[in-house]
Amino acid sequence: MGWVLGGIPGDRGQRKALILGKVVLVTGVARQLGGRFVRRVQREPDVDRVIGVDAVPPGHHLGGADFIRADIRHPRIARVLAEHGVDTVVHMDVNGTPLGKRGSRASVKETNVIGTMQLLGACQKTPSVKRLVVKSSTNVYGSAPRDPAIFTETTPPKSLPSGGFAKDVVEVEGYVRGFARRRPDVAVCVLRFANILGPCADSPLAEYFALPVLPTVLGFDPRLQFVHEDDVIEVLRIASGEPRRGTLNSGTFNVAGDGVLLLSQAARRLGRPTLPFFLPTVTWVGSALRSVGVTDFSPEQIRLLTHGRVVRTTQMRETLGFDPRHTTAGAFEDYARSRGPGLLPPETLARTVDRIAAALPAGRGQK
Repeated sequence: MGWVLGGIPGDRGQRKALILGKVVLVTGVARQLGGRFVRRVQREPDVDRVIGVDAVPPGHHLGGADFIRADIRHPRIARVLAEHGVDTVVHMDVNGTPLGKRGSRASVKETNVIGTMQLLGACQKTPSVKRLVVKSSTNVYGSAPRDPAIFTETTPPKSLPSGGFAKDVVEVEGYVRGFARRRPDVAVCVLRFANILGPCADSPLAEYFALPVLPTVLGFDPRLQFVHEDDVIEVLRIASGEPRRGTLNSGTFNVAGDGVLLLSQAARRLGRPTLPFFLPTVTWVGSALRSVGVTDFSPEQIRLLTHGRVVRTTQMRETLGFDPRHTTAGAFEDYARSRGPGLLPPETLARTVDRIAAALPAGRGQK
Protein backbone atom coordinates (compact mmCIF):
# COMPACT_ATOMS: atom_id res chain seq x y z
CA MET A 1 0.00 0.00 0.00
CA GLY A 2 1.32 3.44 -0.89
CA TRP A 3 0.95 5.77 2.09
CA VAL A 4 0.55 9.48 1.43
CA LEU A 5 -0.13 11.01 4.86
CA GLY A 6 -1.18 14.62 4.73
CA GLY A 7 0.72 15.51 1.58
CA ILE A 8 0.81 14.98 -2.17
CA PRO A 9 4.13 14.01 -3.74
CA GLY A 10 5.48 16.43 -6.28
CA ASP A 11 5.83 13.81 -9.03
CA ARG A 12 2.09 13.13 -9.19
CA GLY A 13 1.66 15.25 -12.29
CA GLN A 14 4.31 13.23 -14.13
CA ARG A 15 2.78 9.97 -12.97
CA LYS A 16 -0.70 11.13 -13.94
CA ALA A 17 0.40 11.60 -17.51
CA LEU A 18 1.35 7.93 -17.66
CA ILE A 19 -2.02 6.67 -16.38
CA LEU A 20 -4.17 5.04 -19.03
CA GLY A 21 -6.84 3.26 -16.98
CA LYS A 22 -9.39 4.48 -14.47
CA VAL A 23 -8.44 6.33 -11.29
CA VAL A 24 -10.90 5.43 -8.53
CA LEU A 25 -11.15 7.41 -5.29
CA VAL A 26 -12.93 5.72 -2.36
CA THR A 27 -13.97 7.53 0.83
CA GLY A 28 -14.41 5.91 4.24
CA VAL A 29 -11.60 3.38 3.81
CA ALA A 30 -10.75 3.21 7.54
CA ARG A 31 -13.87 1.09 8.01
CA GLN A 32 -13.75 -2.60 7.20
CA LEU A 33 -16.31 -2.32 4.40
CA GLY A 34 -14.41 0.51 2.69
CA GLY A 35 -11.13 -1.38 3.00
CA ARG A 36 -12.66 -4.50 1.48
CA PHE A 37 -14.01 -2.57 -1.50
CA VAL A 38 -10.63 -0.93 -2.12
CA ARG A 39 -8.92 -4.32 -2.21
CA ARG A 40 -11.62 -5.71 -4.53
CA VAL A 41 -11.79 -2.89 -7.07
CA GLN A 42 -8.01 -3.02 -7.61
CA ARG A 43 -8.49 -6.36 -9.35
CA GLU A 44 -10.65 -4.83 -12.09
CA PRO A 45 -8.75 -4.93 -15.41
CA ASP A 46 -9.69 -1.38 -16.40
CA VAL A 47 -8.62 0.19 -13.10
CA ASP A 48 -5.12 1.64 -13.13
CA ARG A 49 -5.04 3.17 -9.67
CA VAL A 50 -7.12 3.29 -6.48
CA ILE A 51 -6.88 6.06 -3.89
CA GLY A 52 -8.33 5.55 -0.41
CA VAL A 53 -9.31 8.61 1.63
CA ASP A 54 -10.21 8.91 5.30
CA ALA A 55 -9.66 11.23 8.24
CA VAL A 56 -7.81 8.48 10.15
CA PRO A 57 -5.36 5.83 8.88
CA PRO A 58 -6.96 2.39 8.40
CA GLY A 59 -6.03 -0.42 10.73
CA HIS A 60 -6.18 -2.89 7.82
CA HIS A 61 -4.21 -3.14 4.60
CA LEU A 62 -5.44 -1.59 1.35
CA GLY A 63 -3.49 -3.79 -1.03
CA GLY A 64 -1.70 -1.74 -3.66
CA ALA A 65 -3.89 1.33 -3.19
CA ASP A 66 -2.58 4.71 -2.11
CA PHE A 67 -3.93 6.14 1.12
CA ILE A 68 -4.36 9.89 1.57
CA ARG A 69 -5.25 11.13 5.00
CA ALA A 70 -7.87 13.80 4.36
CA ASP A 71 -11.11 14.81 6.02
CA ILE A 72 -13.85 15.13 3.42
CA ARG A 73 -15.45 17.85 5.55
CA HIS A 74 -12.66 20.21 4.50
CA PRO A 75 -12.08 21.82 1.07
CA ARG A 76 -8.71 20.05 0.65
CA ILE A 77 -10.57 17.09 -0.87
CA ALA A 78 -10.98 19.18 -4.06
CA ARG A 79 -7.20 19.37 -4.42
CA VAL A 80 -6.92 15.60 -4.02
CA LEU A 81 -9.38 14.99 -6.87
CA ALA A 82 -7.72 17.48 -9.18
CA GLU A 83 -4.11 16.53 -8.46
CA HIS A 84 -4.69 12.83 -9.10
CA GLY A 85 -6.98 13.07 -12.14
CA VAL A 86 -9.77 11.05 -10.46
CA ASP A 87 -12.51 9.94 -12.84
CA THR A 88 -14.56 7.65 -10.54
CA VAL A 89 -15.62 8.53 -6.98
CA VAL A 90 -17.14 5.91 -4.68
CA HIS A 91 -18.52 7.68 -1.60
CA MET A 92 -18.75 5.13 1.22
CA ASP A 93 -18.28 7.53 4.13
CA VAL A 94 -22.01 7.68 4.95
CA ASN A 95 -22.57 5.73 8.16
CA GLY A 96 -24.85 5.38 11.16
CA THR A 97 -22.21 4.75 13.84
CA PRO A 98 -18.89 6.35 14.80
CA LEU A 99 -15.74 4.59 13.65
CA GLY A 100 -14.44 2.16 16.27
CA LYS A 101 -16.83 3.55 18.91
CA ARG A 102 -14.95 6.86 18.82
CA GLY A 103 -16.62 10.17 18.21
CA SER A 104 -20.18 11.25 18.72
CA ARG A 105 -23.46 11.39 16.87
CA ALA A 106 -22.66 15.03 16.00
CA SER A 107 -19.35 14.11 14.36
CA VAL A 108 -21.01 11.30 12.40
CA LYS A 109 -23.67 13.70 11.12
CA GLU A 110 -21.02 16.24 10.11
CA THR A 111 -19.16 13.63 8.10
CA ASN A 112 -22.35 12.33 6.51
CA VAL A 113 -23.85 15.70 5.56
CA ILE A 114 -21.10 18.34 5.55
CA GLY A 115 -18.59 15.83 4.21
CA THR A 116 -20.89 14.89 1.34
CA MET A 117 -21.47 18.57 0.51
CA GLN A 118 -17.73 19.23 0.33
CA LEU A 119 -17.08 16.09 -1.71
CA LEU A 120 -19.83 16.91 -4.22
CA GLY A 121 -18.54 20.48 -4.51
CA ALA A 122 -15.10 19.09 -5.25
CA CYS A 123 -16.51 16.69 -7.86
CA GLN A 124 -18.41 19.53 -9.52
CA LYS A 125 -15.19 21.53 -9.96
CA THR A 126 -13.14 18.58 -11.24
CA PRO A 127 -13.66 17.99 -15.00
CA SER A 128 -12.01 14.55 -14.89
CA VAL A 129 -14.79 13.10 -12.67
CA LYS A 130 -17.19 11.09 -14.86
CA ARG A 131 -18.78 8.63 -12.42
CA LEU A 132 -20.09 8.97 -8.87
CA VAL A 133 -21.37 6.09 -6.71
CA VAL A 134 -22.98 6.90 -3.36
CA LYS A 135 -23.64 4.45 -0.53
CA SER A 136 -27.08 5.35 0.78
CA SER A 137 -29.71 3.47 2.79
CA THR A 138 -33.34 2.37 2.68
CA ASN A 139 -33.67 4.50 5.82
CA VAL A 140 -34.71 7.29 3.44
CA TYR A 141 -38.20 5.74 3.38
CA GLY A 142 -38.61 6.00 7.14
CA SER A 143 -40.93 3.66 9.03
CA ALA A 144 -44.54 4.56 9.72
CA PRO A 145 -47.78 2.71 10.55
CA ARG A 146 -49.38 3.49 7.17
CA ASP A 147 -46.38 2.58 5.04
CA PRO A 148 -46.97 0.52 1.89
CA ALA A 149 -46.22 -3.18 2.11
CA ILE A 150 -43.25 -2.70 -0.24
CA PHE A 151 -41.34 0.46 -1.14
CA THR A 152 -40.09 1.06 -4.68
CA GLU A 153 -37.43 3.62 -5.56
CA THR A 154 -40.15 6.15 -6.47
CA THR A 155 -42.39 5.63 -3.43
CA PRO A 156 -42.44 8.77 -1.26
CA PRO A 157 -42.20 8.18 2.50
CA LYS A 158 -45.40 8.58 4.51
CA SER A 159 -43.42 10.44 7.15
CA LEU A 160 -39.98 11.93 6.51
CA PRO A 161 -37.35 10.85 9.05
CA SER A 162 -37.05 13.45 11.78
CA GLY A 163 -33.54 12.71 13.00
CA GLY A 164 -30.61 10.33 13.28
CA PHE A 165 -28.95 8.49 10.41
CA ALA A 166 -32.22 8.33 8.46
CA LYS A 167 -32.39 12.12 8.25
CA ASP A 168 -28.71 12.20 7.25
CA VAL A 169 -29.29 10.00 4.20
CA VAL A 170 -32.32 12.06 3.16
CA GLU A 171 -30.10 15.17 3.16
CA VAL A 172 -27.25 13.33 1.43
CA GLU A 173 -29.52 12.18 -1.40
CA GLY A 174 -30.89 15.71 -1.78
CA TYR A 175 -27.37 17.07 -2.31
CA VAL A 176 -26.60 14.24 -4.76
CA ARG A 177 -29.67 15.10 -6.84
CA GLY A 178 -28.54 18.73 -6.96
CA PHE A 179 -25.08 17.66 -8.10
CA ALA A 180 -26.58 15.46 -10.84
CA ARG A 181 -28.49 18.46 -12.19
CA ARG A 182 -25.37 20.64 -12.21
CA ARG A 183 -23.15 17.96 -13.78
CA PRO A 184 -25.36 16.02 -16.21
CA ASP A 185 -22.21 14.63 -17.83
CA VAL A 186 -21.45 12.57 -14.71
CA ALA A 187 -23.07 9.13 -14.32
CA VAL A 188 -24.52 9.12 -10.79
CA CYS A 189 -25.54 5.90 -9.04
CA VAL A 190 -27.19 5.92 -5.60
CA LEU A 191 -27.38 2.54 -3.85
CA ARG A 192 -30.00 2.34 -1.11
CA PHE A 193 -28.83 -0.57 1.00
CA ALA A 194 -31.08 -2.46 3.37
CA ASN A 195 -29.59 -3.16 6.80
CA ILE A 196 -26.05 -4.45 6.15
CA LEU A 197 -25.10 -7.58 8.08
CA GLY A 198 -22.15 -9.94 8.12
CA PRO A 199 -19.18 -10.83 10.31
CA CYS A 200 -17.74 -7.28 10.12
CA ALA A 201 -20.99 -5.28 10.17
CA ASP A 202 -20.90 -2.13 12.33
CA SER A 203 -24.39 -0.75 11.70
CA PRO A 204 -26.81 0.34 14.45
CA LEU A 205 -28.97 -2.72 13.82
CA ALA A 206 -25.95 -5.03 14.11
CA GLU A 207 -25.25 -3.45 17.51
CA TYR A 208 -28.88 -3.98 18.53
CA PHE A 209 -28.78 -7.67 17.66
CA ALA A 210 -25.56 -8.01 19.68
CA LEU A 211 -27.39 -7.11 22.92
CA PRO A 212 -27.85 -10.08 25.30
CA VAL A 213 -31.57 -9.33 25.56
CA LEU A 214 -33.45 -7.57 22.76
CA PRO A 215 -35.90 -4.84 23.80
CA THR A 216 -38.96 -4.92 21.53
CA VAL A 217 -42.23 -3.02 21.20
CA LEU A 218 -45.17 -4.84 22.73
CA GLY A 219 -47.69 -5.95 20.10
CA PHE A 220 -45.43 -5.46 17.07
CA ASP A 221 -43.36 -7.95 15.07
CA PRO A 222 -41.85 -5.97 12.19
CA ARG A 223 -40.65 -7.35 8.85
CA LEU A 224 -36.98 -6.69 8.21
CA GLN A 225 -34.65 -7.03 5.22
CA PHE A 226 -30.87 -7.48 5.19
CA VAL A 227 -28.06 -7.41 2.66
CA HIS A 228 -24.82 -9.32 3.17
CA GLU A 229 -21.61 -7.29 3.23
CA ASP A 230 -20.18 -9.52 0.45
CA ASP A 231 -23.07 -8.49 -1.79
CA VAL A 232 -22.48 -4.85 -0.85
CA ILE A 233 -18.92 -5.09 -2.19
CA GLU A 234 -20.06 -6.76 -5.40
CA VAL A 235 -22.83 -4.29 -6.23
CA LEU A 236 -20.46 -1.38 -5.55
CA ARG A 237 -18.02 -2.97 -8.00
CA ILE A 238 -20.72 -3.24 -10.65
CA ALA A 239 -21.95 0.32 -10.07
CA SER A 240 -18.45 1.78 -10.32
CA GLY A 241 -17.57 -0.09 -13.51
CA GLU A 242 -18.56 0.29 -17.12
CA PRO A 243 -22.17 -0.77 -17.82
CA ARG A 244 -22.68 -4.14 -19.45
CA ARG A 245 -24.85 -4.39 -22.52
CA GLY A 246 -28.50 -4.04 -21.54
CA THR A 247 -27.74 -2.52 -18.13
CA LEU A 248 -27.44 1.04 -16.85
CA ASN A 249 -25.07 1.94 -14.02
CA SER A 250 -26.81 5.16 -13.09
CA GLY A 251 -29.95 5.98 -11.15
CA THR A 252 -31.23 5.04 -7.70
CA PHE A 253 -31.49 1.39 -6.68
CA ASN A 254 -32.79 -0.52 -3.68
CA VAL A 255 -30.34 -3.25 -2.67
CA ALA A 256 -31.49 -6.11 -0.42
CA GLY A 257 -31.42 -9.88 -0.20
CA ASP A 258 -34.49 -11.86 -1.19
CA GLY A 259 -37.15 -12.49 1.43
CA VAL A 260 -37.88 -11.00 4.84
CA LEU A 261 -37.41 -11.97 8.48
CA LEU A 262 -39.72 -11.09 11.35
CA LEU A 263 -37.98 -9.62 14.37
CA SER A 264 -39.18 -12.58 16.44
CA GLN A 265 -37.61 -15.00 13.94
CA ALA A 266 -34.32 -13.11 14.07
CA ALA A 267 -34.28 -13.26 17.88
CA ARG A 268 -34.94 -16.99 17.87
CA ARG A 269 -32.16 -17.65 15.37
CA LEU A 270 -29.77 -15.70 17.58
CA GLY A 271 -30.86 -17.53 20.73
CA ARG A 272 -31.57 -14.19 22.38
CA PRO A 273 -34.68 -13.58 24.48
CA THR A 274 -36.82 -10.53 23.79
CA LEU A 275 -38.14 -8.13 26.40
CA PRO A 276 -41.35 -6.44 25.20
CA PHE A 277 -42.07 -2.89 26.38
CA PHE A 278 -44.89 -0.48 25.72
CA LEU A 279 -43.79 2.03 23.07
CA PRO A 280 -43.16 4.99 25.45
CA THR A 281 -41.04 2.72 27.66
CA VAL A 282 -38.99 1.53 24.68
CA THR A 283 -38.18 5.16 23.92
CA TRP A 284 -36.91 5.59 27.47
CA VAL A 285 -34.88 2.35 27.20
CA GLY A 286 -33.33 3.62 23.98
CA SER A 287 -32.28 6.86 25.65
CA ALA A 288 -30.75 4.91 28.53
CA LEU A 289 -28.78 2.66 26.15
CA ARG A 290 -27.46 5.66 24.22
CA SER A 291 -26.39 7.41 27.40
CA VAL A 292 -24.11 4.51 28.36
CA GLY A 293 -22.82 4.07 24.82
CA VAL A 294 -24.26 0.59 24.34
CA THR A 295 -25.92 1.16 20.95
CA ASP A 296 -27.50 3.77 18.70
CA PHE A 297 -31.10 3.23 19.75
CA SER A 298 -32.45 6.36 18.05
CA PRO A 299 -36.15 7.19 17.55
CA GLU A 300 -35.80 6.16 13.89
CA GLN A 301 -34.38 2.81 14.98
CA ILE A 302 -37.34 2.34 17.31
CA ARG A 303 -39.74 3.10 14.45
CA LEU A 304 -38.01 0.45 12.33
CA LEU A 305 -38.33 -2.09 15.17
CA THR A 306 -42.01 -1.15 15.44
CA HIS A 307 -43.23 -0.93 11.85
CA GLY A 308 -40.42 -2.58 9.85
CA ARG A 309 -39.57 -1.85 6.23
CA VAL A 310 -39.50 -3.87 2.99
CA VAL A 311 -38.28 -2.67 -0.42
CA ARG A 312 -38.66 -3.98 -3.95
CA THR A 313 -35.42 -4.85 -5.76
CA THR A 314 -36.65 -5.29 -9.34
CA GLN A 315 -34.58 -2.37 -10.66
CA MET A 316 -31.46 -3.74 -8.97
CA ARG A 317 -31.79 -6.90 -11.06
CA GLU A 318 -33.26 -5.65 -14.32
CA THR A 319 -31.52 -2.28 -14.72
CA LEU A 320 -28.31 -2.60 -12.70
CA GLY A 321 -27.89 -6.29 -13.52
CA PHE A 322 -27.11 -7.48 -9.98
CA ASP A 323 -28.40 -10.63 -8.25
CA PRO A 324 -27.36 -11.01 -4.60
CA ARG A 325 -25.76 -14.31 -3.61
CA HIS A 326 -27.26 -14.13 -0.12
CA THR A 327 -30.91 -13.96 0.86
CA THR A 328 -32.09 -11.88 3.81
CA ALA A 329 -32.17 -15.04 5.92
CA GLY A 330 -28.73 -16.11 4.66
CA ALA A 331 -27.17 -12.74 5.51
CA PHE A 332 -28.64 -12.90 9.00
CA GLU A 333 -27.46 -16.47 9.48
CA ASP A 334 -23.88 -15.51 8.63
CA TYR A 335 -24.07 -12.59 11.06
CA ALA A 336 -25.47 -14.84 13.80
CA ARG A 337 -22.65 -17.38 13.32
CA SER A 338 -20.05 -14.64 13.72
CA ARG A 339 -21.57 -13.51 17.02
CA GLY A 340 -21.52 -16.91 18.71
CA PRO A 341 -24.32 -18.53 20.74
CA GLY A 342 -26.84 -16.44 22.64
CA LEU A 343 -28.09 -16.88 26.16
CA LEU A 344 -30.32 -19.76 25.05
CA PRO A 345 -29.80 -22.38 22.33
CA PRO A 346 -32.02 -21.34 19.39
CA GLU A 347 -33.79 -24.73 19.38
CA THR A 348 -34.65 -24.46 23.08
CA LEU A 349 -35.84 -20.88 22.70
CA ALA A 350 -37.99 -21.83 19.70
CA ARG A 351 -39.61 -24.75 21.56
CA THR A 352 -40.32 -22.53 24.57
CA VAL A 353 -41.94 -19.82 22.45
CA ASP A 354 -44.00 -22.43 20.58
CA ARG A 355 -45.23 -23.97 23.87
CA ILE A 356 -46.27 -20.55 25.19
CA ALA A 357 -48.08 -19.77 21.94
CA ALA A 358 -49.90 -23.12 22.03
CA ALA A 359 -51.04 -22.47 25.61
CA LEU A 360 -52.73 -19.18 24.69
CA PRO A 361 -56.49 -19.22 23.97
CA ALA A 362 -57.26 -19.71 20.29
CA GLY A 363 -57.22 -16.52 18.28
CA ARG A 364 -55.77 -14.41 21.05
CA GLY A 365 -53.41 -11.67 19.79
CA GLN A 366 -54.50 -12.14 16.16
CA LYS A 367 -56.04 -8.77 15.64
